[in-house]
Amino acid sequence: MSNCSKIILIGFMGTGKSSVAEALSEALQLPNVDVDKEIVTLDGRSIPDIFVQDGEDGFRTIETKVLKQLLSLPYPAIIATGGGAVLKSENRELMLASGLVIQLSASPDVIISRVSNDRGRPLLQGDVAERVHTLMQTRASAYDFAHQTIDTSDQSISQIVNDIAKAWHHAIQDRLEREI
Repeated sequence: MSNCSKIILIGFMGTGKSSVAEALSEALQLPNVDVDKEIVTLDGRSIPDIFVQDGEDGFRTIETKVLKQLLSLPYPAIIATGGGAVLKSENRELMLASGLVIQLSASPDVIISRVSNDRGRPLLQGDVAERVHTLMQTRASAYDFAHQTIDTSDQSISQIVNDIAKAWHHAIQDRLEREI
């Protein structure tokens, strides 16, 4: 990891990226930027509208553009990505070059309970449980490039934040020792 100024949270939808990013931001006193929120702000359309009008490929193009902008911010930050941001190799390479990549994971049952009432997720139209299982199978190895994986199924947000903060401090320490 050449640069550890960013903490980048990846993971399947419903694993807690946004919630953890907010708590981590508070704990570390770093800005928190949510890729999906930035897409909506910059594009002016909701994510479901982008999917309807431009399709998933169109959304992924916008997502990559926004991710590049956020990863090039000249200061440390916490960046919560959308669940599918890892699908493009270009995005994975950018993330690895920009900081500490943490995958948040959870069991399918936990994810289903967390996302089942969220109508703002275009990829979950229809039978939510079936869609979650299918997408999880399709993306099974998509998050494997992360420096660390944390299962959020049975942990409190404060435990998760503590684990990530430790990993980040170790990454900074390692980088400083290599530069000496």
